[in-house]
Amino acid sequence: MRKRLFLLAAAAAAGLVCAMPVAMAQAKFPTQPVKLVVPYPPGGGTDFFARTVAQGMGDALGQPVIVENRPGASGMIAGQYVAKVAPADGHTVLWGDMTTYAVNPTLFGKQQQYDIQRDLAPVTMTAKFDFMLVVNPKIVPVSTVQELIAAAAKAPDGLNYGNPSIGTTHHLATELFARETGAKLVGITYKGGGAAVQDLLGGQIGLMFLDRATAKPHIETGSLRAIAVAGSKRVAAFPNVPTVAESGVKGFNVEGWQGLTVRAGTPETAVKALAQAFAKAIAAPGVREKLADAGIDVAASTPQEFATYIQSETARWAALIRANGIKVE
Repeated sequence: MRKRLFLLAAAAAAGLVCAMPVAMAQAKFPTQPVKLVVPYPPGGGTDFFARTVAQGMGDALGQPVIVENRPGASGMIAGQYVAKVAPADGHTVLWGDMTTYAVNPTLFGKQQQYDIQRDLAPVTMTAKFDFMLVVNPKIVPVSTVQELIAAAAKAPDGLNYGNPSIGTTHHLATELFARETGAKLVGITYKGGGAAVQDLLGGQIGLMFLDRATAKPHIETGSLRAIAVAGSKRVAAFPNVPTVAESGVKGFNVEGWQGLTVRAGTPETAVKALAQAFAKAIAAPGVREKLADAGIDVAASTPQEFATYIQSETARWAALIRANGIKVE
């Protein structure tokens, strides 16, 4: 009996010793540099945001955090890489947005070779962005939403609006606005936001929903006129500009947003460490102010909160895409 008990104790001890390296390996994160995979080229707002917090995240994690740009295919190249190629260990993180997470699944269907819900695990929301409805006052001389709707009704072929590409916040916000108001608006699709803004300033198109950071300098010079804010509340930088909802379109609320995900199956310890590192990075002195100046309102969350938000936004935009027959060209 004593011998049997001794053997059982020895076996248990051996098992505990064997398990310790595995448990320690799972608990230790990161063990190498972490990559923040951005679905857009260098120089844009998403890239700026990622690079602004990378140093702080690296300091919190004790490993360098490197921004890696993988643009193309409306964010699906980056998404495919994180969801299907990179190891599920937390060292590769997707810095996606509304288009990446909530629009592409409906817009591209089976062309998207990964499933947002199944293949990616949420870490945290990172930010929300104000969007503003702006017009070129020389082409569309209006000051309010109701005046814009009336001007569109009078235009024989409607009013032209610009969007950087199909499925962006700029595009879907305008489609939703047209659907809710009955305004006759004609979309002109560009290859990127820069070209669309240049044509807006040049008068080739009359209006756009633009993110606040891009719109602000042009509003201040008078080249563009802000007639409404797309979100649920007014923007502090432009307190006299009402929301679209305040302007008579009840319930209208559109914000750009971004967040971090990793490949499904990533250990919870890694997910938690990444979320905490982001929270520490945005809490650093001067970081929030720098991001706010760029029109970025940081918005950290729990993984579950972000998962729920993605699901609700996916359902919302899927309904609009299907109802309006929106398709990629």
